[in-house]
Amino acid sequence: MTKVYFSPVHLTEFYRANFGHREGELPVTERLAREVLSLPLYVSLTEQEISYIAESTGETIEEIGV
Repeated sequence: MTKVYFSPVHLTEFYRANFGHREGELPVTERLAREVLSLPLYVSLTEQEISYIAESTGETIEEIGV
């Protein structure tokens, strides 16, 4: 599974409540949180799974023209 994974720490409930952080303070961090895609990453990934992830990612990039 892939997903947008990175969540800005300054926007968590704790940091908002205790330090008054708000959306818009760190625009680059917030943009990256919306745009960075995390690929599967875990210790038991097999070579076959790694190849599949790499090939699928390459195909997708070609399809969307990035």
